[in-house]
Amino acid sequence: MEFEKLETERLILRKLTQSSYDYIFKELNDSEIILFLGLKSTEELTQEKAKYTEGLSTYNRHFLNFQLIEKKTNAIIGACGFHTWYIDHNRAEIGYGIFEDAYKKQGFMTEAIIPIIQYGFNEMNLTRIEAFLGTKNPASKGLLEKLNFTKEGLLRQHYCQNNVMEDSLVYGLLKTDYNQY
Repeated sequence: MEFEKLETERLILRKLTQSSYDYIFKELNDSEIILFLGLKSTEELTQEKAKYTEGLSTYNRHFLNFQLIEKKTNAIIGACGFHTWYIDHNRAEIGYGIFEDAYKKQGFMTEAIIPIIQYGFNEMNLTRIEAFLGTKNPASKGLLEKLNFTKEGLLRQHYCQNNVMEDSLVYGLLKTDYNQY
């Protein structure tokens, strides 16, 4: 299977969709899946299989994700993409993360997220990109504000972390307010 890719100076952004996951989980063996997805353990493989089996997409919500692959090492260092994508409403929630501390604070996420936002507006026809983040996540807050996302509010007890209900800050970026970076 051929995977669509975007490139930045230091990264290859490999696009994964529902059909990508169908191929991965039907055609590859466990060792190949671990390698392809950049998983670190069989526990992570079990979690990925469960997500796939339980349905990554539903009749009204979809996802589109990009693996962040460092060009220099060919290592999968993170992910960034859209989940809770409401095609009928032209909006999606963006999510992102760097997997290991060694790759954090080096600008990789800023480098990756810019073409992914552009992809969302230009290729996915999004009119709105949403982000929800914990109130104790200054790095994510700084990233979103640097990219001109607008803080829209606070959702109280919005997600559960370590069996504790936490609040989420809500940020949004509209296509009409978006300036090419």
